[in-house]
Amino acid sequence: MKCPRCGNDNPEDARFCKVCGTSLGAYLASSSTPQGMVSFPDAIRLGFQHYFDFRGRSTRAEYWWWILFTQLAALICNVFDLMTGTLSFDPEGGGFGGLTTILFRLATMILMMSVAARRLHDINKSGWWQLLSIVGFLIVPVIIQIVWYIRQGDTGPNKHGPDPRQATEHQPYRPQ
Repeated sequence: MKCPRCGNDNPEDARFCKVCGTSLGAYLASSSTPQGMVSFPDAIRLGFQHYFDFRGRSTRAEYWWWILFTQLAALICNVFDLMTGTLSFDPEGGGFGGLTTILFRLATMILMMSVAARRLHDINKSGWWQLLSIVGFLIVPVIIQIVWYIRQGDTGPNKHGPDPRQATEHQPYRPQ
C-alpha cells in the first residue's frame, strides 16, 4: 500500500508507514461511504490544484470533465486566434493552430499528463502507460488507452492511494 503522505510503498498488511509513521489503517477500512460524482467546476479546480501531482488517483468523471474543459478552452483559443489573424493552417506541413492555442496547450501539457497518470492509478496501472500515446499512429495502443480511461476505478484503496470516491477518517472526499 502506498503511503498517502510520503508515497512510500509498504506491505499490504502494514498498519503504519515504515518511513513517515502515518497510520495506514484508516485507508484500509471499508466502512467509508460512497460520495457523489465530481462536477465540471470541481474537476477544473482539482486539476489546477494538483498541477504537478503525479501521485494519487482521479475518478473517471474528473478525468473526462478535464478533457472537456481543455477541448472547450482550445476551441475558444482557436476562435480568438481566428479573430486576431494569428490562426494558421498549413495543409502541407499538417500544422493547424494559433499562438494562443499553442500557448494554452503548452501551459496545460504537464497538467494533462498528471491527470492522466492519476486516472491510470485509479485502475491500478502505472502512470507511465500514458506513454503509449507516443505511438499514437498505431490504433491498438490508442484503443487500449481509451478503454483504460473509461474503465471504472478500483473500489477501495489500491497501491496508489485511497479511493477518491470514498471518504475516510483522514481524507475527506476531495471536491469540498
